[in-house]
Amino acid sequence: MSSIRAPRTMSIGGATYDLFVRTGKNLTCMTQGSCALLLPLGEKIRVEQVIETCGGGACNTAIGLRRLGCDATIAGVIGSDQWGEKLLETLKKEGVHTDSLTVVSRETTSFSIILSVESGERVILYEPGTNAHLHDVTFDRSKAATMDWIYLNHIHESTEVIEDDLLQILSEKDHPKLTWNPGGKQIAIGMRGGKHAELLTHTDFLLLNKGEALAFTKTKTVEDALRRLLDAGVHVVCITDGKNGALSSDGTSLLHCPILPGIPVDTTGAGDAFGTGATWALIQGLPLQTALIAGTMNSNSVIGAVGAEAGLLTDKDMASRLASPPVTVDVLSFP
Repeated sequence: MSSIRAPRTMSIGGATYDLFVRTGKNLTCMTQGSCALLLPLGEKIRVEQVIETCGGGACNTAIGLRRLGCDATIAGVIGSDQWGEKLLETLKKEGVHTDSLTVVSRETTSFSIILSVESGERVILYEPGTNAHLHDVTFDRSKAATMDWIYLNHIHESTEVIEDDLLQILSEKDHPKLTWNPGGKQIAIGMRGGKHAELLTHTDFLLLNKGEALAFTKTKTVEDALRRLLDAGVHVVCITDGKNGALSSDGTSLLHCPILPGIPVDTTGAGDAFGTGATWALIQGLPLQTALIAGTMNSNSVIGAVGAEAGLLTDKDMASRLASPPVTVDVLSFP
């Protein structure tokens, strides 16, 4: 009796040890037109909760795809310190393949201190640590070439050299498909910088938030950003906009998916959860409308718990919720 093989996925990017510090009161204030975290110098502020967990784009998406039934691998770099050991333990417990994860000695694993307030918003203090060491020497190109789908997360600026390897893999006849969530320096140099123009032509699902999309494309509206990215050869573009939901297009229609109601406990990892859910749906061959709903449900589940991974849905959870979708996708037209 034959069985269906689980889709092989590889998540490339950061693996980070997260320390969440939740305050017992709202410490936000408005300054220069934006919301900020207020920590008066010299004041002693009591915290409500301290939680240790795993994070980083590659870690979040690898665990998310594994829970959704994929044969998931992570490609990244961690240290041989206690934080790296905890990351490795968590990944193995979740069933993620770690043979493409490089462990280096006498280096500090990437870590973050996440200051979270009662509204669910947060400020992240981070040290890139070993994430800076993912480059063409440590990248498992041979295994990446065997994948069905690659998820390229935010990467350190020194890691951009692996884009050459990815382009060679994606140019092969039976190449993997690609989800790309650019960040950091990639956003700063824009869609025409470096190897980005060529990489966009191989991107099946591009995920950005509104601010990233406008900066990446050097445009002033989400609609213009969508058009420019589609014209660049991206198959499906999705731009999230917080409480305003997500806009997405495959070049034939413009879709809007609203968020689900609820008060967030912690918004860390919401974008990774959305991308993971949407990517899983596309891997399954489901329509774009369903992919947006799957991403929205996964994201909503994550912000209901502390940490980027605690609320990630399993394949059974997702299938059950998709049977009676809690949200409707609107079909719009480009203005």
